[in-house]
Amino acid sequence: MQTSVTFKNIEPSDTLKSYVTSKLEKLDKLLDNPAEANVVLSVEKIRHITEIKLLGDRLNLNCREESNDMYSSIDLALDKLEKQVKKNKQKNRKHRQGPREERKEMPLQETENPGRGEDYSNPRIRIQNIEYKPMDIEEAGMQLELTPDSFLVFTNARTNQINVIYRRNDGDLGLIQPLS
Repeated sequence: MQTSVTFKNIEPSDTLKSYVTSKLEKLDKLLDNPAEANVVLSVEKIRHITEIKLLGDRLNLNCREESNDMYSSIDLALDKLEKQVKKNKQKNRKHRQGPREERKEMPLQETENPGRGEDYSNPRIRIQNIEYKPMDIEEAGMQLELTPDSFLVFTNARTNQINVIYRRNDGDLGLIQPLS
């Protein structure tokens, strides 16, 4: 890591400079790519202020800390910078992966419906083909109880129409059927 240390209102000290560079070298192990650090150490009355600006590939982090001792302000600033680097790495890792649900879903295939003008290009819709057979409502209820699914699509044997039986939040079953 390329480090530049600037002193304001304080005598330049090799011990402070070496302390900062050694601490930044430990922080460099967390970074994927080479970075450049600009450190400003300053004193205003009794406040010792440390400002660190870390620049790298897709990385621009800043932190500022002040205390009554220069070494403690350096340590506080580096702790804050370390948290920012870890947070940035986690964000980049999540951004590269993307949500798992979206990766598993197949994109919706566009179909042409000349009479309807509907948009079928929404990638969040998952298409699942099912087989449904004619059965009574009671038989469909028993079939739903045997499966972990929350609903079952079937053809009503009496009306020969497609119905949906579903499990309600209160534990009972509900039926959706078209109007005759």
